[in-house]
Amino acid sequence: MILSSALQAMGLFIATNIDDIIVLSLFFARGAGRSGTTARILVGQYLGFAGILAAAVLVSLGAGAFLPEEAIPYFGLVPLLLGLWAAWQVWRSGDDDDDAKIAGKPVAAWTVAAVTFANGGDNIGVYVPVFLNVGVAATVAFCVVFLVLVAALVMLAKFVATRPGIDEVLERWEHVLFPIVLVGLGIVILYTGGAFGL
Repeated sequence: MILSSALQAMGLFIATNIDDIIVLSLFFARGAGRSGTTARILVGQYLGFAGILAAAVLVSLGAGAFLPEEAIPYFGLVPLLLGLWAAWQVWRSGDDDDDAKIAGKPVAAWTVAAVTFANGGDNIGVYVPVFLNVGVAATVAFCVVFLVLVAALVMLAKFVATRPGIDEVLERWEHVLFPIVLVGLGIVILYTGGAFGL
């Protein structure tokens, strides 16, 4: 029973978080050369994912008053606004030399957490019916497996971001890709969730 739940949890985690590798890789590219980048990204990912799990558990326990299902798509505003802010920073800095871009920028744990949580609307939508159907013990098992796999996800994103060729592309284009991915992510979350009647 426990092994079955663990295997189901692994499959569910992979299916709902595979897209995070791209976003996390961009965070690693953004913080390249800065000490503590991995730790801040890991903390941020854990904070954001803990928020996703808390929301899914609360909703599955009937605490819809805390997080109405209709509110979930509006979390797309978080990456959208962060992406617009990043684009504004790039535009304001103009054509700085590439060395300054490659040197890396600090990555805040709260930014990673906010983007992770905002991107978790689909996770919440998938986890709630699963948690409703598996019972308390299996829900706890799912959450434990998910939290273990968060570290693996971050390490995989770091691996991808530091591969020869990929790291050069990410370093060279991170300042453009980062806002585009965040704005796109925000729009997708808003659109697929039906926010603003879209």
